[in-house]
Amino acid sequence: MRPRGAEDVQAAVRVCIEHGTPLVTRGAGTGLSGGANAVDGCVLIAMDQLNRIKEIDPVERLAVVEPGVVNDDLRAAAAEQSLWYPPDPASSPWSTIGGNVATNAGGVCCVKYGVTRDYVLGMQVVTGTGEIVRLGRRTAKGVAGYDLAGLMVGSEGTLGVITEITVRLKAKRTAETTVAGYFDSIVQAGAAAAAVVAAGVVPSALELVDKHCLKAVDAWKNMGLSAEAEVVLLGRTDTPGDGEATTMLRCFEQAGATWAAMSTDQEEADALFSARRLAYPALERLGPVLTEDVCVPTHRIAEMLGRIEAAARKHDILIANVAHVGDGNLHPLLITPLDDDSARARAQAAFEDIIGDALRLGGTVTGEHGVGLLKRPGLVQELSPAVLDMHRAVKKALDPHGILNPGKVFA
Repeated sequence: MRPRGAEDVQAAVRVCIEHGTPLVTRGAGTGLSGGANAVDGCVLIAMDQLNRIKEIDPVERLAVVEPGVVNDDLRAAAAEQSLWYPPDPASSPWSTIGGNVATNAGGVCCVKYGVTRDYVLGMQVVTGTGEIVRLGRRTAKGVAGYDLAGLMVGSEGTLGVITEITVRLKAKRTAETTVAGYFDSIVQAGAAAAAVVAAGVVPSALELVDKHCLKAVDAWKNMGLSAEAEVVLLGRTDTPGDGEATTMLRCFEQAGATWAAMSTDQEEADALFSARRLAYPALERLGPVLTEDVCVPTHRIAEMLGRIEAAARKHDILIANVAHVGDGNLHPLLITPLDDDSARARAQAAFEDIIGDALRLGGTVTGEHGVGLLKRPGLVQELSPAVLDMHRAVKKALDPHGILNPGKVFA
């Protein structure tokens, strides 16, 4: 069904409760962990008709939106008021705010400005008992009661159906300076990223893109991207002056960059960041892609990238790499030929090795894509039995009939 208001959602939830029918909420379908996949016999609620920007308040610096609003559309509307909505997942031209909230999406600039949870002030929700409630607030501060709005962020539709969201906005930021570096190895690039963080720089973006991604994007979009490097590291700073950019450049050079420079060509810099965003759909044209989303402490980035390379060799699998290296969030993309069952099995084995390595290095199985179906085994590895029981108790309290997105996150 395609609801046009909270009352439509409420009616659907109540019917599902009455008949014991699963209910799955779906946004734009850009998720990469299967969190919005339909289950047998379910009612699927598609939120694309709930797509209004209801309010932008330039004084309080907030926006009130329906969950079907596309991320970039909110950013554009905020910009008209000289405001900015920072969360910017690579899917921002297509993904919706509701889906971003459901997975606590991050993105390119989250290394400095945080993830979706940092911008959600409040929301309207249809509960698992069929009630319409408001959670959170519109004020800058507020600690009345538990943070139930925060609990909903990242819950992947398992605790309620979000029908309206109030988000915090920031003042429009200053222009960014871009620093690019070419490296002969992914481990060198990881070391350069860790050096930037260790130097005290908080970049507005610090992204890694390997040659497999650049070639795939170029083959698709004919963007004329350089293929001179095994890995490209892209840093940006919006801090006034050249201090941070100069420090990033020095870190790149000292880590072994074969070429590094501050960009004097904004069009070229924007093209490289566009390639970063297009990497996943470009690689999908080569065959099925299994996407990782591990996050490790920044001082373990180079080691984790080395382990990813080792997994590719061990299992004879092509692994392309993009990463938000500024905060240790790595996205190895495991590519297999179509209808190759052996390659698919090897990719799954490599996937599991990468999850295990991330956990051994003090990381997590998902930094921003969510658990969904794909990361359920990893979640069990990461969380202790007692903590898993706490999560299940919350789920049982808020979804007593067990109808909300069953089988996701927890088996």
